[in-house]
Amino acid sequence: MMKLIIDFAYTGSVNVTESNALKVFMAADYLCFEDLVQICCNFFEKLLCPDNCIGIWQFTKNYHVPKLQLKAFQYVLGHFEQVVFGEEFLQLSAQDVSDIISRDNLNVRREAVVFEAIIRWITHEPQEREGYACLLLPKVRLSMMATEYIQSHVLFNKLVPDNLMYQAMVSEVIECKDRIVGRPRLPSAILLAIGGLNSRRDLPNVIEAFDIRANRWMNITNLSERPRAYHGAAYLGGYVYCVGGFARVFIATNSVRRFDLSTRTWQEVAPMHYRRRSVCVTVLNGCIYAMGGSDGHTRLSSAEFYQPETNQWLEIASMHKQRSRASCTALNGKIYICGGYDGNECLQTAECYNPETNQWTLISPMRSRRCGLGVIAYNNHVYAVGGSDGTAFLQTAEVYNPHTNNWRNVSSMMTPRCNFGIDVVEDQLFVVGGDNSFNTTTSKVEYYDSETNVWSQACDMDVGRSALSCCVLSGLPNMADYTIPRDL
Repeated sequence: MMKLIIDFAYTGSVNVTESNALKVFMAADYLCFEDLVQICCNFFEKLLCPDNCIGIWQFTKNYHVPKLQLKAFQYVLGHFEQVVFGEEFLQLSAQDVSDIISRDNLNVRREAVVFEAIIRWITHEPQEREGYACLLLPKVRLSMMATEYIQSHVLFNKLVPDNLMYQAMVSEVIECKDRIVGRPRLPSAILLAIGGLNSRRDLPNVIEAFDIRANRWMNITNLSERPRAYHGAAYLGGYVYCVGGFARVFIATNSVRRFDLSTRTWQEVAPMHYRRRSVCVTVLNGCIYAMGGSDGHTRLSSAEFYQPETNQWLEIASMHKQRSRASCTALNGKIYICGGYDGNECLQTAECYNPETNQWTLISPMRSRRCGLGVIAYNNHVYAVGGSDGTAFLQTAEVYNPHTNNWRNVSSMMTPRCNFGIDVVEDQLFVVGGDNSFNTTTSKVEYYDSETNVWSQACDMDVGRSALSCCVLSGLPNMADYTIPRDL
């Protein structure tokens, strides 16, 4: 260790590995080599995984490395559903378990995970730990659990009958389930629904954020920003970008605005080369791609991408087809664009862009013609949902397998819709708003689970609209600013 540190003092470089990182860190901390301590901390951050995050969090308690300690603890919270199955979780103290499970930002899709984690921790050393049930079990947010689960798993667990206080709490929750409003955990991701048109074809200038844990929408509209419709939205580098579409007057624009999620302010960035309404937008390799659309006169086949570092748009190869009101997504390093309208008919065709070769390739056509559809990558497949075939609005959905170059049908949506928002939140495919008949917009929201092949209803938006765009925010330090308040 001394040789490594002396070499670092003279050369400014050091080879930190998994086998020596802890010893280097301890020696550098003892000798007050702050630069070397930081190098080790950076190494530990990159090393974080469900199997070691608790160990890293625990050892940071003995050193003044607040950034690494926070990162490790946030990793534990963010990956709790995997962390609980590791050996490190079983070695935690009761107080540490309590600190973790009491947090609002504990990332669990089902509150049952928290209950099962407590039972696993106690049964690892039952004689020493059964006494901690009265400390830990009340941290479970029972009102967030299904009544059936409480009755079949919680009430009949051997730890619950011995705890009269908790048994009374469980019984009260079951009896008052419809009246008790629980405190949901914070979600790991937020769905934004931006802009669009209402049934009168006005621009309502609305941005709503969907809190999946509370199953509620929150209005976060900034009235100083111009409303948009038929635009694209993308989340990249802590900013939400609104690309193209039209604002106020129904004229296609090439302008691009970005929303700073920390300050809630908008700013203009470099415009696209082409005016584009009904544009397709996706993110790939740290860049925003914009494809097709209409300039107000012609349906476009051109495409371009934006580099945030240089604030510059660069053109790429044109698509094989002119496409307005198409939809696109990125999957495994490629972009897939499907359907749309070419000025004569709704399209059945789809194509794929490879940025390494700057080439578009036609893939198998969809089973249905679709314009105004939604396309999204989900579970390593490309889903094409809804839209119009030129005669009727569709509620059907189909999925493309890139390995077989084939489409197959999946369950249909509950509501036919066209010109709607689509994205994936916590492994569920959401469709938001849109037109459900001629000049009639909907506020309805539903989501699809590929494991069950079932669509379910989610909370309606406050404002029905079509020609909106959706994107998903994740990893925000101020996530609570975009969720329903937990303290009311």
